[in-house]
Amino acid sequence: MSAERVPTVVNVVMAGLGGQGVLTASDILADAAMRAGLDVKKAEVHGMSQRGGLVTSDIRFGDRVWSPMVPPGEADYLVLLAPTELEATRAVLKPGGVLIDTGVVAAEDLPNRRSLNVALLGALSVHLSIPEALLLDAMRADLPEKLHPTNEQAFAIGRERALAAR
Repeated sequence: MSAERVPTVVNVVMAGLGGQGVLTASDILADAAMRAGLDVKKAEVHGMSQRGGLVTSDIRFGDRVWSPMVPPGEADYLVLLAPTELEATRAVLKPGGVLIDTGVVAAEDLPNRRSLNVALLGALSVHLSIPEALLLDAMRADLPEKLHPTNEQAFAIGRERALAAR
């Protein structure tokens, strides 16, 4: 009798304020996971986002994913673009999960503050099995060409800072 392999699902929650690019970063991650041949589900909550309120996006990928929502306490990674929202989102992170926030790379350290979302995606990338090249391909596919150089640089900065912090 052979043991069945248990399907692996990676749970990521991205959170921030309206206008910070939470949804763009989650689109890039979901696109990269699909490019890697993984099953992907994604869900978004952006109630008061137009007024600067909390925006969250759940991204789940792996061998087989049944639901787009990350259950409370089961996020492997919480990517937080707005430190003020830590208390509102802390409960999604599982014990031993990884918090990636602006302590890794601050917007002031980037060539363009609006690329913080991509910089934090770069920081997240060091923890994922998705190849860096696929994440960059997805970023290029999801953003206008004129934004590629700045966002490639932001991704690299986030990745370098996360690697240095390990």
